[in-house]
Amino acid sequence: MTVEWQPKIVAFFCNWCTYGAADLAGVSRLQYPPNIRVIRVPCSGRISPKFILAALRNGADGIWVSGCHPGDCHYIEGNYYARRKFTLLKNLLEYTGLEPGRLHFSWISSAESTKFAATAQKVTDAVLALGPATRMIKKPFLDPIGSMAESSR
Repeated sequence: MTVEWQPKIVAFFCNWCTYGAADLAGVSRLQYPPNIRVIRVPCSGRISPKFILAALRNGADGIWVSGCHPGDCHYIEGNYYARRKFTLLKNLLEYTGLEPGRLHFSWISSAESTKFAATAQKVTDAVLALGPATRMIKKPFLDPIGSMAESSR
């Protein structure tokens, strides 16, 4: 019996909107893939590009960032900052060779549980189609004694 590969997707969700939609989708018993590991943040504008790079470097096959609709941010302008920041980051990562389908952004309000479930399926399908990530992953190395150790670079 062979086990089919399943992607690991790290999701950064705004506490006020997308996280609420995920909660509502769960309470409503909507079906969506279990591949998503959620990190709840106060606002999508507070997500540093370093978080995304760290997730990719540590073996995430895909990243999903989602927050409030532009103009509806709990913190007034946070999602405007996020939109600008992540447009630049996505372009940079594509320039370095990362497949565009590994990084996803969306705007989902807390009442849009069906949109959340549909987007979760879309993100998972896109990452599944690309296969396991091979770029930007920190590889373990053998230390002088011969045991596995994490690279300190």
